Amino acid sequence: MQKVLVLNGPNLGRLGSREPDVYGGGTLADLKEQLEADHPSVEVDLRQTDDEGQLIGWLHEAADARTPVILNPAAFTHYSYALRDAVAIVTKAGVPLVEVHISNPHAREEFRHTSVISGVATGVIAGFGFDSYSSALWLIRRRSN
Repeated sequence: MQKVLVLNGPNLGRLGSREPDVYGGGTLADLKEQLEADHPSVEVDLRQTDDEGQLIGWLHEAADARTPVILNPAAFTHYSYALRDAVAIVTKAGVPLVEVHISNPHAREEFRHTSVISGVATGVIAGFGFDSYSSALWLIRRRSN
């Protein structure tokens, strides 16, 4: 069974109660349930942290174990060059990493239009709610076959 890390950055632990008009009403538990239902042959290791260092450590773990990653960097998207460097370690090791966003950052405030992560990610999917994650997982599975 293929394992995929699904990593979520700051404030995403508040899904379900945080701005449901932007992020929907689903929780991280709902997201995991959807991914497992959509992709029953994949081991989904879903994690969330508000700590940049923890997220970087998980990316190093993925690079070392050659585990594909779905990453929602949340607010770190716009300014974390340390996270960008960790993402580059993953992708330069030949491990797929898809940057995802629940909302469409380009349809929101101007400061959200720039991602320092996108340039080193394998690809980016945004604006489709939890389906952004499911689509990313489908693409990772397709490229792994």
